[in-house]
Amino acid sequence: MPAFEGLTLDGQPFAASDLLGRRALVFFFNPTAPEAGPAAEAVARIASQRGAHNFAIAGVALGAGGSAARDFAQKHGLDFPIVDDGAGSVAARVGLRAPVALLGVDSDGYVIFYHGGVAPGDVPDAVSVVETQLRESLRLPATSGLEPTLGQRPAAPAFTARTLATNEPFESSSLRGRPFVLIFFLYTCPHCHHALEFLRDTLPELSEETRPQVVGVSVHGSADAVKAELAKDGLDFFPTLLSDSDFALRTAYGVIAGVPDIFLVDAQGQIATRVQGWRDDRDPALVKMWLAKLAGQQPPMLLHATGYSGSEACAVCHENENATWQLTTHATAFDTLVRHSASTKTECVGCHVDGWQKPGGYTISPPARHLENVGCETCHGRGGPHLSPEFAKKTDYADVCATCHDQKHSLGFDYATFLPRISHAENAKLAALPLAEKQKILAQRGQPRSNLLPTTAAYVGSNACQSCHAAEFETWSKQPHARSLASLESKGASDNHTCLACHTTAYGRPGGFPKDAKLPADHADLARVGCESCHGPGGDHIGPDAARVGTIVSLTDKCGTCVILQICGTCHDDVNDPGFEFEVEKKVEAQKHGTKPPAAMQAPVPDSAALPSANQVGSLEHAFATADEQG
Repeated sequence: MPAFEGLTLDGQPFAASDLLGRRALVFFFNPTAPEAGPAAEAVARIASQRGAHNFAIAGVALGAGGSAARDFAQKHGLDFPIVDDGAGSVAARVGLRAPVALLGVDSDGYVIFYHGGVAPGDVPDAVSVVETQLRESLRLPATSGLEPTLGQRPAAPAFTARTLATNEPFESSSLRGRPFVLIFFLYTCPHCHHALEFLRDTLPELSEETRPQVVGVSVHGSADAVKAELAKDGLDFFPTLLSDSDFALRTAYGVIAGVPDIFLVDAQGQIATRVQGWRDDRDPALVKMWLAKLAGQQPPMLLHATGYSGSEACAVCHENENATWQLTTHATAFDTLVRHSASTKTECVGCHVDGWQKPGGYTISPPARHLENVGCETCHGRGGPHLSPEFAKKTDYADVCATCHDQKHSLGFDYATFLPRISHAENAKLAALPLAEKQKILAQRGQPRSNLLPTTAAYVGSNACQSCHAAEFETWSKQPHARSLASLESKGASDNHTCLACHTTAYGRPGGFPKDAKLPADHADLARVGCESCHGPGGDHIGPDAARVGTIVSLTDKCGTCVILQICGTCHDDVNDPGFEFEVEKKVEAQKHGTKPPAAMQAPVPDSAALPSANQVGSLEHAFATADEQG
């Protein structure tokens, strides 16, 4: 994305390079354009999730003067910086010709998606259309959905519609007791044609008595045009063809982001799976397996012959196991990378996907979405025991877990303790719980663990570390952790035991700061965030004959996000330090006290006036690199 800079609507300087380091959404809008209002409302709806999902938003007001743009921003509750581009210089630099544009930019400054505006008259709910597009592109939770979740199939919404050919009424209740395929399509869409061709050719392979019935929903076009096109291409094979000119069906099923959108519904009227879009390389095999299952037949095992198939394919036959896997953080492992702007970092990706650097496994470019997360094939081998027979009788997976859960990335990992969290058998006990309870359990499992540091040794205080680590002690003593109690004293909270737990060393633990302490000054060595708060108790480390290696935790070889965040996050959580999760590496760098000087004690970073202007650099990538060279 080309670099640009300017003044915001409230007169503050802004440069596009300010967005580097995390994902961003740049909202270009002309406040007088009809598409601008729905887009602004959609952006405002997702703006509250910036902190939790680590992305920034910036606006660029096009065309109209500052007063009109300010009124527009106030009306729609836009609380992010908006550059005044009344002169059109930014639009020209970006090459923008539309009055409304939503551009997604990655942490390195590359455009990763684009969405245009939607006028209010084009669809009944233009705001929801734009919001859905943004949530999908930014990987945010959907507001609602009709996909099976945590082992529960949602009921297919009942509907009444008109047939496209004869305009006669059609009731979804007439489908009761038999599986059906509901496909929303556009008669001129090639992907829709591929999906319809597949259904036409595959369904006759199934028993006529039990095979799913196809119900097609045309989203646009006159009856004559749709029928003529389908007949010309030999796709008029299904008797039930419905019109959705009033958007009633699309609204009921949440079909607002594109077509084809395919719902496979079982005989009980529940949605077994949903296929959005059509990928000729994967979807035919996946849908063919589901069609057979819905027809009551044995699904054909259509696994990738030479590569990885993905958990979706396994879920057709192993539906219960898939539901229990969804109750683990393995199932959302890739989302962690997205939030931390690490989804393209090769040193991180391998432990968050299936088949990294293996034939037919996950690739970053193009991203193999079906192989995201720590799926079935990570633990059970490519294609599971079907294609990896060495896993058929495997009961101990410690060696598999250890490929990622090592000391650099997973401090305190103990196979026996962790196994129940990802065990299909253990999670199956939760199957009968309501969906809300399952979601609560999953959220709790995603919280940082608080028992990473060793617990068997006694704490001895930071002064005991000084004799061997004089330089490190000296550096630490000048940093905020060494004065952590002062911040409580300034607020009159030095006797607040809830606060003392994070502002002292080893609160209430053997050798640590006592819970019943009356005067913190009596325990001055422990009345601060000392060495052992981060490195663990030193009782087994300081003795004259004590083993030095392995008795405390060294952090220089640990992953900042995977391990150090877990240690720091017990106190620097969302309540006490919002956003710390995404700044941990920068903050730790600023207070390092090992062999490398902390960033806070190095030469100061030049201010923005010393950095190149938009006229001097051609792209955000260049701006980032230049700024990095200058410190």
